[in-house]
Amino acid sequence: MRINTNSTRLKTILKSSAAAGLATVMVYGGATGYVAQAFADPVKVDAAAAAPGFADVVTAVSPAVVSVRVKGEMKQVSDSMPGFGSGQGFGDLPENHPLRRFFDQFGGPGFKGIPDGENAPQHARPMSQGSGFFISKDGYVVTNNHVVDNGTEFSVLLDDGTELEATLVGKDSRTDLAVLKVDAKRDFTYVDFADDKKARVGDWVVAVGNPFGLGGSVTAGIVSALGRDIGSGPYDDYIQIDAAVNRGNSGGPAFNLDGEVVGINTAIFSPSGGNVGIAFAIPAYVAQDVVQDLIDDGEIERGWLGVQIQPVDAEIAESLGLEKQQGALVVEPQEGSPGAKAGIEAGDVILSMNGEPIEDARDLSVKVASAGPSKEVELSVWRKGETKSIDVTLGDLANADGKAQEGQKEKAPTPSSQDALPSLGLTVAPAQDGKGLLIAKVDPESEAAARGISEGERIASINNNEVADVDDAKDILADVRKSDRSHALFQIEGERGSRFIALPIQQS
Repeated sequence: MRINTNSTRLKTILKSSAAAGLATVMVYGGATGYVAQAFADPVKVDAAAAAPGFADVVTAVSPAVVSVRVKGEMKQVSDSMPGFGSGQGFGDLPENHPLRRFFDQFGGPGFKGIPDGENAPQHARPMSQGSGFFISKDGYVVTNNHVVDNGTEFSVLLDDGTELEATLVGKDSRTDLAVLKVDAKRDFTYVDFADDKKARVGDWVVAVGNPFGLGGSVTAGIVSALGRDIGSGPYDDYIQIDAAVNRGNSGGPAFNLDGEVVGINTAIFSPSGGNVGIAFAIPAYVAQDVVQDLIDDGEIERGWLGVQIQPVDAEIAESLGLEKQQGALVVEPQEGSPGAKAGIEAGDVILSMNGEPIEDARDLSVKVASAGPSKEVELSVWRKGETKSIDVTLGDLANADGKAQEGQKEKAPTPSSQDALPSLGLTVAPAQDGKGLLIAKVDPESEAAARGISEGERIASINNNEVADVDDAKDILADVRKSDRSHALFQIEGERGSRFIALPIQQS
């Protein structure tokens, strides 16, 4: 549900200036007179090409942006170093000594009667500072989950210096969003979420926040990219911006030139820890739905299919006979999950849900989660060269058992039982339980080694056909060669779980 704020949208007014009265002074050789020529036509500047000013936007939105302060229960910890943890030596310093003032100010053990170690009482101590913004006049504030996580006391600092207590309404670690509520007898200035479908690479953005605890600071830049996956979770779909974002900007808004929130600053790429011009913001379309659910229920309900998936790259698509690189490859359905009950199998490629194409594994995660618990969906899957329709009733992700099943590394087989697959760079043998082929050796120069296959893992299937011995593997690979495919799909199981890898095979 979209939050209706009825906020006034701003329009940036660009003005151009022209140079006038330019003159040149020309000197004629040998002459004593000077001739001045004034240009009648001023220099013209195209207003559309001029750099916009951000003052109007910043003036309007700044009262809605706050600094978020968080406190948590922290116990004093004793330090065994003499003169540091126990106060030995520092207690004898004069009252006006800078080190004495430092330890007094920051509550060092041994001063002001504070006991050390396990006997110390717990106190709400400052934990973190971040940014946030009002999205309603009655005091709802949006920020990041990682700003408020583990906090017990919260407050917001307005741009006029007023500090107000806040309570935690709800938080969601999967999207890194949280909502606070400020109860005060006043109407707060608030901002609206943008229709981020209009966001384009190259659009101006203005980031307002609390970097390094400095208070309201403004930086500007452009949208650098859309749909970024930074590996933080299954629902990654970040907007990348190049506005300067640093620690303390977390939870703060990135505005468009209409004063609408296009994203919530949540992460930066930085080898040094400081701004390098690559920041990531949660897009408005994700934020507004999650925020409204948190306000309504204090928690998020998401659908659950219960299958481990991985992307379909070009080589996997070729090995399975798919026309293009699309969909989500099922590595393993979780036992007892909705997907397993509906008949989804390892090696299936989920191509669409309710008729909507699945672009990749992340797209499937987002669509399933958005559908919600108890929702009946129709999945189209690619299985052994054919398309199959499967109906599934989704479960509730909150009640799902997220424990991954880890494979066990088996003992290496005896040399007499080993057989080589030279075209793959692998030496294999039947697994002890009769299921699959145990990998005894991997040629370090082979593609198998380059793609992370290691000794002790097992081959569970090839092109979605189970293998029990070396002859099974050779027969399957021969069939693949006859089909003129250059890759075969191997299901590999081991300590890292189950995964699919497409390996090139020799045609001769």
